[in-house]
Amino acid sequence: MAHTDHTTMRRALRREIAGTIGLLTDEHDFRAMRRYRSFTFDDHTAYLHQVEALLKTRASQGGHTTVALFDPQEYADYCTEAGLDPDAPASRTRFTAQLASTGPALPYDGRPLTDLVPALVDEAVRQATWEYASTLLARLGACAACGEDIGRAAFARASALLVRILETASPGDRHLVCSVSATPETLVAVLHADETEGDTRLDEAEALEFTTVLALGIATRTPGGLVMRTTAPGTADRVYGWRLRGEGLAPLTAGEVFDAYCTDTDSGDLISPESDVDYCEPPDLGEDTEPPDHHH
Repeated sequence: MAHTDHTTMRRALRREIAGTIGLLTDEHDFRAMRRYRSFTFDDHTAYLHQVEALLKTRASQGGHTTVALFDPQEYADYCTEAGLDPDAPASRTRFTAQLASTGPALPYDGRPLTDLVPALVDEAVRQATWEYASTLLARLGACAACGEDIGRAAFARASALLVRILETASPGDRHLVCSVSATPETLVAVLHADETEGDTRLDEAEALEFTTVLALGIATRTPGGLVMRTTAPGTADRVYGWRLRGEGLAPLTAGEVFDAYCTDTDSGDLISPESDVDYCEPPDLGEDTEPPDHHH
Protein backbone atom coordinates (compact mmCIF):
# COMPACT_ATOMS: atom_id res chain seq x y z
CA MET A 1 0.00 0.00 0.00
CA ALA A 2 2.76 2.47 0.99
CA HIS A 3 4.60 1.75 -2.25
CA THR A 4 1.44 2.50 -4.28
CA ASP A 5 1.01 5.79 -2.40
CA HIS A 6 4.57 6.77 -3.20
CA THR A 7 4.08 5.94 -6.89
CA THR A 8 0.82 7.89 -7.01
CA MET A 9 2.40 10.88 -5.28
CA ARG A 10 5.38 10.82 -7.59
CA ARG A 11 3.10 10.64 -10.61
CA ALA A 12 1.08 13.58 -9.27
CA LEU A 13 4.25 15.58 -8.67
CA ARG A 14 5.55 14.83 -12.14
CA ARG A 15 2.45 16.57 -13.51
CA GLU A 16 3.40 19.66 -11.48
CA ILE A 17 6.76 20.02 -13.22
CA ALA A 18 6.77 22.53 -16.05
CA GLY A 19 9.43 21.33 -18.48
CA THR A 20 11.37 22.86 -21.34
CA ILE A 21 12.74 20.97 -24.29
CA GLY A 22 15.44 22.49 -26.48
CA LEU A 23 14.60 21.74 -30.12
CA LEU A 24 17.10 21.49 -32.96
CA THR A 25 14.84 22.78 -35.71
CA ASP A 26 17.04 22.21 -38.76
CA GLU A 27 19.42 19.65 -40.21
CA HIS A 28 22.43 21.98 -39.95
CA ASP A 29 22.00 22.52 -36.18
CA PHE A 30 21.31 18.83 -35.68
CA ARG A 31 24.59 17.87 -37.42
CA ALA A 32 26.48 20.37 -35.24
CA MET A 33 25.27 18.54 -32.10
CA ARG A 34 26.31 15.13 -33.41
CA ARG A 35 29.94 15.96 -32.66
CA TYR A 36 29.14 15.29 -28.98
CA ARG A 37 29.32 11.57 -28.14
CA SER A 38 26.65 11.94 -25.45
CA PHE A 39 24.17 13.18 -28.10
CA THR A 40 22.83 9.83 -29.23
CA PHE A 41 20.55 10.70 -32.17
CA ASP A 42 21.82 10.16 -35.70
CA ASP A 43 18.82 11.06 -37.87
CA HIS A 44 17.06 14.44 -37.72
CA THR A 45 13.66 13.17 -38.89
CA ALA A 46 13.68 10.32 -36.37
CA TYR A 47 14.75 12.80 -33.68
CA LEU A 48 11.77 15.08 -34.49
CA HIS A 49 9.39 12.09 -34.32
CA GLN A 50 10.78 11.17 -30.89
CA VAL A 51 10.40 14.74 -29.62
CA GLU A 52 6.82 14.88 -30.88
CA ALA A 53 5.97 11.57 -29.19
CA LEU A 54 7.45 12.85 -25.92
CA LEU A 55 5.50 16.13 -26.13
CA LYS A 56 2.24 14.25 -26.78
CA THR A 57 2.88 11.91 -23.84
CA ARG A 58 3.60 14.78 -21.46
CA ALA A 59 0.48 16.63 -22.65
CA SER A 60 -1.69 13.53 -22.18
CA GLN A 61 -0.44 13.26 -18.58
CA GLY A 62 -1.35 16.89 -17.92
CA GLY A 63 2.21 18.19 -18.14
CA HIS A 64 3.03 21.63 -19.54
CA THR A 65 6.05 21.81 -21.85
CA THR A 66 7.76 24.82 -23.39
CA VAL A 67 9.57 24.23 -26.67
CA ALA A 68 12.68 26.42 -27.00
CA LEU A 69 14.99 26.94 -29.96
CA PHE A 70 18.32 25.21 -29.27
CA ASP A 71 21.26 26.94 -30.98
CA PRO A 72 24.45 24.78 -30.92
CA GLN A 73 26.78 27.80 -31.20
CA GLU A 74 25.09 29.59 -28.30
CA TYR A 75 25.27 26.32 -26.35
CA ALA A 76 29.02 25.98 -26.98
CA ASP A 77 29.59 29.61 -25.90
CA TYR A 78 27.45 29.07 -22.78
CA CYS A 79 29.50 26.01 -21.77
CA THR A 80 32.78 27.90 -22.28
CA GLU A 81 31.59 30.83 -20.13
CA ALA A 82 30.13 28.61 -17.39
CA GLY A 83 33.09 26.19 -17.41
CA LEU A 84 30.86 23.23 -18.29
CA ASP A 85 31.66 20.15 -20.34
CA PRO A 86 29.57 20.54 -23.53
CA ASP A 87 29.60 16.77 -24.04
CA ALA A 88 27.44 16.09 -20.99
CA PRO A 89 23.63 15.74 -20.87
CA ALA A 90 23.56 17.76 -17.61
CA SER A 91 25.13 20.76 -19.41
CA ARG A 92 22.46 20.59 -22.11
CA THR A 93 19.77 20.46 -19.42
CA ARG A 94 21.15 23.57 -17.70
CA PHE A 95 21.35 25.46 -20.98
CA THR A 96 17.80 24.40 -21.94
CA ALA A 97 16.40 25.50 -18.56
CA GLN A 98 17.88 28.95 -19.13
CA LEU A 99 16.46 29.10 -22.68
CA ALA A 100 12.92 29.00 -21.28
CA SER A 101 13.33 32.53 -19.92
CA THR A 102 15.79 34.10 -22.36
CA GLY A 103 15.52 32.40 -25.74
CA PRO A 104 12.80 32.04 -28.36
CA ALA A 105 10.26 29.63 -26.89
CA LEU A 106 6.61 28.62 -27.35
CA PRO A 107 4.27 26.56 -25.18
CA TYR A 108 3.44 23.15 -26.67
CA ASP A 109 -0.25 23.35 -27.53
CA GLY A 110 -0.82 20.03 -29.25
CA ARG A 111 -0.17 21.23 -32.79
CA PRO A 112 2.10 19.04 -34.96
CA LEU A 113 5.82 19.86 -34.97
CA THR A 114 5.59 20.65 -38.70
CA ASP A 115 3.51 23.70 -37.63
CA LEU A 116 5.35 24.42 -34.39
CA VAL A 117 8.86 24.53 -35.91
CA PRO A 118 8.14 27.40 -38.38
CA ALA A 119 6.36 29.30 -35.59
CA LEU A 120 9.42 28.84 -33.35
CA VAL A 121 11.75 30.04 -36.11
CA ASP A 122 9.49 33.10 -36.66
CA GLU A 123 9.69 33.79 -32.93
CA ALA A 124 13.51 33.63 -33.12
CA VAL A 125 13.56 36.08 -36.06
CA ARG A 126 11.24 38.45 -34.17
CA GLN A 127 13.46 38.35 -31.10
CA ALA A 128 16.65 38.88 -33.11
CA THR A 129 15.04 41.81 -35.01
CA TRP A 130 13.98 43.45 -31.77
CA GLU A 131 17.40 42.95 -30.11
CA TYR A 132 19.20 44.34 -33.17
CA ALA A 133 16.90 47.38 -33.47
CA SER A 134 17.14 48.04 -29.70
CA THR A 135 20.94 47.90 -29.82
CA LEU A 136 21.11 50.33 -32.75
CA LEU A 137 18.67 52.72 -31.01
CA ALA A 138 20.68 52.64 -27.77
CA ARG A 139 23.92 53.37 -29.68
CA LEU A 140 22.58 56.64 -31.15
CA GLY A 141 23.27 58.45 -27.87
CA ALA A 142 22.29 62.06 -27.21
CA CYS A 143 21.49 64.79 -29.71
CA ALA A 144 24.50 67.13 -30.02
CA ALA A 145 22.26 70.19 -30.27
CA CYS A 146 19.78 69.60 -27.45
CA GLY A 147 21.19 66.76 -25.33
CA GLU A 148 18.02 64.67 -25.71
CA ASP A 149 18.43 60.87 -25.91
CA ILE A 150 17.70 60.28 -29.62
CA GLY A 151 16.62 56.66 -29.23
CA ARG A 152 14.28 57.37 -26.33
CA ALA A 153 12.72 60.37 -28.09
CA ALA A 154 12.19 58.33 -31.27
CA PHE A 155 10.58 55.51 -29.27
CA ALA A 156 8.15 57.97 -27.63
CA ARG A 157 7.38 59.41 -31.08
CA ALA A 158 6.81 55.93 -32.58
CA SER A 159 4.50 55.00 -29.67
CA ALA A 160 2.43 58.15 -30.21
CA LEU A 161 2.16 57.46 -33.94
CA LEU A 162 1.05 53.87 -33.34
CA VAL A 163 -1.66 55.03 -30.92
CA ARG A 164 -2.93 57.58 -33.50
CA ILE A 165 -2.96 54.95 -36.27
CA LEU A 166 -5.03 52.55 -34.16
CA GLU A 167 -7.36 55.34 -33.00
CA THR A 168 -8.14 56.51 -36.55
CA ALA A 169 -8.39 53.01 -38.12
CA SER A 170 -11.74 51.70 -39.27
CA PRO A 171 -13.28 49.19 -36.83
CA GLY A 172 -12.20 45.55 -36.94
CA ASP A 173 -9.05 43.47 -36.59
CA ARG A 174 -5.89 45.23 -37.77
CA HIS A 175 -2.74 43.67 -39.18
CA LEU A 176 0.18 46.12 -39.35
CA VAL A 177 3.56 45.64 -41.00
CA CYS A 178 6.44 48.08 -40.54
CA SER A 179 9.58 47.76 -42.64
CA VAL A 180 12.75 49.81 -42.33
CA SER A 181 15.60 49.58 -44.86
CA ALA A 182 18.35 49.10 -42.29
CA THR A 183 21.71 47.60 -43.18
CA PRO A 184 22.67 44.83 -43.71
CA GLU A 185 19.04 43.81 -44.29
CA THR A 186 15.55 45.28 -44.09
CA LEU A 187 13.98 44.97 -40.64
CA VAL A 188 10.34 43.93 -40.58
CA ALA A 189 7.95 43.93 -37.61
CA VAL A 190 4.35 42.71 -37.54
CA LEU A 191 1.60 43.71 -35.12
CA HIS A 192 -1.88 42.22 -34.72
CA ALA A 193 -4.43 44.46 -33.04
CA ASP A 194 -7.72 42.66 -32.54
CA GLU A 195 -10.83 44.55 -31.61
CA THR A 196 -13.38 43.04 -29.25
CA GLU A 197 -16.42 45.10 -28.25
CA GLY A 198 -14.66 48.36 -28.99
CA ASP A 199 -11.48 47.47 -27.10
CA THR A 200 -8.20 47.02 -28.99
CA ARG A 201 -6.11 44.10 -27.72
CA LEU A 202 -2.36 44.04 -28.40
CA ASP A 203 0.30 41.48 -27.67
CA GLU A 204 2.76 43.46 -25.52
CA ALA A 205 5.86 41.78 -26.96
CA GLU A 206 4.67 42.39 -30.54
CA ALA A 207 3.81 46.02 -29.76
CA LEU A 208 7.26 46.57 -28.21
CA GLU A 209 9.04 45.05 -31.23
CA PHE A 210 6.90 47.00 -33.69
CA THR A 211 7.45 50.32 -31.90
CA THR A 212 11.21 49.69 -31.66
CA VAL A 213 11.56 49.06 -35.42
CA LEU A 214 9.42 52.12 -36.23
CA ALA A 215 11.50 54.19 -33.77
CA LEU A 216 14.73 53.07 -35.46
CA GLY A 217 13.39 54.26 -38.83
CA ILE A 218 12.41 57.62 -37.30
CA ALA A 219 15.69 58.11 -35.41
CA THR A 220 17.95 57.22 -38.36
CA ARG A 221 15.79 58.84 -41.08
CA THR A 222 15.93 55.52 -42.94
CA PRO A 223 13.56 54.82 -45.83
CA GLY A 224 10.69 52.69 -44.61
CA GLY A 225 6.97 52.30 -44.51
CA LEU A 226 3.98 51.05 -42.63
CA VAL A 227 1.03 49.18 -44.11
CA MET A 228 -2.18 48.29 -42.28
CA ARG A 229 -4.97 45.93 -43.25
CA THR A 230 -8.29 46.05 -41.42
CA THR A 231 -10.76 43.17 -41.46
CA ALA A 232 -14.34 43.44 -40.25
CA PRO A 233 -17.35 41.17 -40.86
CA GLY A 234 -19.67 42.10 -43.71
CA THR A 235 -17.27 44.52 -45.39
CA ALA A 236 -14.28 44.35 -47.76
CA ASP A 237 -10.84 44.43 -46.15
CA ARG A 238 -9.23 47.86 -46.28
CA VAL A 239 -5.51 48.36 -46.88
CA TYR A 240 -3.69 51.65 -46.40
CA GLY A 241 -0.21 52.82 -45.62
CA TRP A 242 2.35 55.53 -44.95
CA ARG A 243 6.00 56.11 -45.74
CA LEU A 244 8.48 57.25 -43.12
CA ARG A 245 9.39 60.89 -43.68
CA GLY A 246 11.53 62.86 -41.27
CA GLU A 247 10.10 62.17 -37.84
CA GLY A 248 6.62 61.56 -39.17
CA LEU A 249 4.53 59.46 -41.52
CA ALA A 250 3.38 60.66 -44.94
CA PRO A 251 0.21 58.96 -46.27
CA LEU A 252 0.50 56.80 -49.39
CA THR A 253 -2.06 57.28 -52.14
CA ALA A 254 -4.41 54.39 -52.93
CA GLY A 255 -2.28 53.69 -56.04
CA GLU A 256 0.95 53.57 -54.02
CA VAL A 257 -0.63 51.20 -51.50
CA PHE A 258 -1.79 48.99 -54.37
CA ASP A 259 1.77 48.94 -55.79
CA ALA A 260 3.29 48.17 -52.38
CA TYR A 261 0.81 45.40 -51.62
CA CYS A 262 0.82 43.78 -55.07
CA THR A 263 4.58 43.51 -55.55
CA ASP A 264 6.67 40.56 -54.39
CA THR A 265 9.34 42.17 -52.17
CA ASP A 266 11.97 39.54 -53.04
CA SER A 267 11.56 39.26 -56.82
CA GLY A 268 9.84 42.55 -57.67
CA ASP A 269 7.20 40.60 -59.65
CA LEU A 270 3.59 41.71 -59.58
CA ILE A 271 1.18 39.69 -57.44
CA SER A 272 -2.42 39.72 -58.59
CA PRO A 273 -4.62 41.89 -56.35
CA GLU A 274 -7.22 40.28 -54.11
CA SER A 275 -10.81 40.78 -55.22
CA ASP A 276 -12.35 41.60 -51.83
CA VAL A 277 -9.83 44.24 -50.79
CA ASP A 278 -10.13 48.03 -51.01
CA TYR A 279 -6.83 49.88 -51.41
CA CYS A 280 -7.41 53.25 -49.74
CA GLU A 281 -5.75 56.47 -48.70
CA PRO A 282 -5.37 56.46 -44.90
CA PRO A 283 -7.39 58.67 -42.56
CA ASP A 284 -5.69 61.88 -41.46
CA LEU A 285 -3.54 61.23 -38.38
CA GLY A 286 -3.59 64.91 -37.39
CA GLU A 287 -1.06 67.69 -37.87
CA ASP A 288 1.27 66.54 -35.12
CA THR A 289 2.26 63.38 -37.03
CA GLU A 290 4.29 65.32 -39.57
CA PRO A 291 6.34 67.84 -37.59
CA PRO A 292 8.86 70.19 -39.19
CA ASP A 293 12.30 68.60 -39.42
CA HIS A 294 13.89 68.53 -35.98
CA HIS A 295 17.52 69.42 -35.43
CA HIS A 296 18.69 65.87 -34.53
